[in-house]
This record gives sequence, structure tokens and C-alpha cells, in this order.
Amino acid sequence: MSAVRDPGAQPERTRLAWRRTTLAATVVVLLAVRHQLVASRGVLGWTAVAVGCAAWLGLLTAAHLRMRRLLCAAPVAARPRHLALVCGCAVAAGTAGAGLLLLPGG
Repeated sequence: MSAVRDPGAQPERTRLAWRRTTLAATVVVLLAVRHQLVASRGVLGWTAVAVGCAAWLGLLTAAHLRMRRLLCAAPVAARPRHLALVCGCAVAAGTAGAGLLLLPGG
């Protein structure tokens, strides 16, 4: 007999978690844009918003790739490059958010 892995509902829960994460990141980016529009911090503020948006796009791409890989019958573990992309996006988004809040007038 061959041992076939039965992942149960774990891949579905993981896909749902990725969806929640991307939804939360979308809300954060929209709030950052709104904050910049209201506070009007000039070029540095828009640069921070642009970095946050780029990080959001990276996270969205990573989430999409991971969710697609979870659709197969035997999902594989996340690749180190994929994990590095997610971590880099999180650090970039946090740095951009901190920069946006620490700019003069904030």
C-alpha cells in the first residue's frame, strides 16, 4: 500500500488565511493613502505610500502563488524564496508605515 497524504481541510484553511491577510493589507494601504491625502506630507509622504503599495503588490503576488500551489492534491511546502518575498514585503510595509507616521506634521 502506498501512503497517500490526506491534508484534510488544512490547505483550505491556509488559503482562507492568505485571503484574510491580503484583505487586511489592502485596508492598511488604503488607510495609508487616505492618511497621506488628509495630512499632505509632500513628496516624502507619497514615497512612503508608494513603497507601501509596492509591498502590498508583492504580498498579493506571493499570496496568489501560494494559493495556486495549495490547489493540487498534494500541496508542497512553501519555498524559501517565497518566504523571503513575504518577509521582505512585511518589513517594507512596516518601514513605509513608520516613515509615513514619523514625517514632520504627523
